Amino acid sequence: MTKILLVEDDKTIAAGIEYSLLQEGFSAVLCHDYKTAQNLLEKDLDRFDICLFDLSLPDGSGYDLCSWVKKRSDIPVIFLTVIDDEVNVVMGLDMGADDYITKPFRIREFISRIKSVLRRYPLEGQVRDRVEIEDIQINVREGKVLKKGAEIILTALEYRLLLIFVNHIGQVLSRTQILEQIWDVAGDFVNDNTLTVYIKRLRGKLEDDPQNPTLIKTVRGLGYKVGD
Repeated sequence: MTKILLVEDDKTIAAGIEYSLLQEGFSAVLCHDYKTAQNLLEKDLDRFDICLFDLSLPDGSGYDLCSWVKKRSDIPVIFLTVIDDEVNVVMGLDMGADDYITKPFRIREFISRIKSVLRRYPLEGQVRDRVEIEDIQINVREGKVLKKGAEIILTALEYRLLLIFVNHIGQVLSRTQILEQIWDVAGDFVNDNTLTVYIKRLRGKLEDDPQNPTLIKTVRGLGYKVGD
């Protein structure tokens, strides 16, 4: 059973969300403030499959909780908030959040987006601890990327993009397939320009010659491919 940590300070909203999650077969644990959630995560972080964080908490921020979690685990995080301006959305996603859902929301769409995020994460036991592609080494458990032994610093989205390729070595992925795994299909940032920028950034950090890439190869008319 999928275990969800829900951190929401409005107890009425939290109770409604919990009921909906239980109806869908999820297991939910509720916290109403930052400190309680952090204490729970410190004791048993691996217990949860996904976290739902309200941004505005009485004693802290969902941003801080997300940052705390992402430094220790690759557990998916979804923000729940009434703030939907572009700056806050981009900041949340760049911190490593997997989706950003604005309240009020429709329950069926909400559940669908949770399931969409969960599909991007392999089940426990399916992830290799270490992956090597040419002179790039990826320590999946620690979230570290090395090139010829030197650590390469990637943003959360650059790393997520690299993991998508790692999970599909030897396969040609279309731009649409890649974008659907990085962003939710209902998001506002699904566009070719976004993908082009992140492919360019990733090549700039990983390729010996970004203008003539050998790691992330373009398959003309189809998409991108990593590995044979």
